[in-house]
Amino acid sequence: MKNFIPTINITSILKEDFHSTKSIRTINKIKKACINIGFFQITGHGISQKNIKNTCKVGKKFFNSSEKNKKKLSPKKWNSKNKNIYRGYFPNDVNGKEGLDIGDLKVSQKYAQKLRNQYIEYLDLTKSIDKESIKILSNYFDNIFILGEFLFKSIISIYKNDTSISKKVFSRLKTLSTLRFNYYRNQSKPVEISKQDGVALGCETHVDSGIFTILYQDQKGGLQVQNRKTKKWHNIPFNKNALVVNTGRALEFLSKGKFKATNHRVLWNKKKRMSIPFFFEPSYDFKMNPNFLNARKINNKGLIYEKFLNQSLKKFIEYQR
Repeated sequence: MKNFIPTINITSILKEDFHSTKSIRTINKIKKACINIGFFQITGHGISQKNIKNTCKVGKKFFNSSEKNKKKLSPKKWNSKNKNIYRGYFPNDVNGKEGLDIGDLKVSQKYAQKLRNQYIEYLDLTKSIDKESIKILSNYFDNIFILGEFLFKSIISIYKNDTSISKKVFSRLKTLSTLRFNYYRNQSKPVEISKQDGVALGCETHVDSGIFTILYQDQKGGLQVQNRKTKKWHNIPFNKNALVVNTGRALEFLSKGKFKATNHRVLWNKKKRMSIPFFFEPSYDFKMNPNFLNARKINNKGLIYEKFLNQSLKKFIEYQR
């Protein structure tokens, strides 16, 4: 069913007031998609094709460089010379794919050392990536972070709340948001055989941790989402003008289960492919209160997001460091 995943043009919420007629119509489409499916595609998102293409080129250039060059960015587990544990490059033999996890590029070495938070790490990209490419990555991170804020503000507006409370959740230098590159080089065997339908998978069945994941998938596709009611799996078709958005566990928590995180997976197809998910995550010290979206006054109590994320990441092999 090609139409299982709705495509929503979000131009109105980027360019107009959240309370305009067009914006309300758009936000209601987002609400419906989040409640019923947990996945949707967005067009009119404001990120240029040029920015996306250039970002893809940076990723491909990095993954096609030497193993020595890539491992300059590896966490300590795969490169004993490095101090980083959370950010950086992980090799293909970890979980069937190579990956590069990049945090906020505005985080300086001095800031990270002063903060001393386990997830706020300075990653010296200049060890492996040229300065022009780093500018492209920084530009993409900036743009997609802003996009994430607009999407979250649309959720806040559903609750008739002041959208400025978004600032309490996301602070650029504190955010645990991650720009990731997944590179499936040539998978000789699947990472998992689905227990449900016996299908060979290139990425295991899972849900994401954060508020939203905003994904660029290449034309080879392979991403599938599960229908929560029928348990059937549906392909998410490639659309060069669209980004794929899905809800995560943090949004499920803050909405008291209204916007559930949804199972998704990637089919095993033996072809080279790359995807670029952006995990839009709150600040490490944001207090996860289940009444946050409903409350007229912000209750300063709850599990801090850093601990929430720590529990969530335990199920992913690549984060067992």
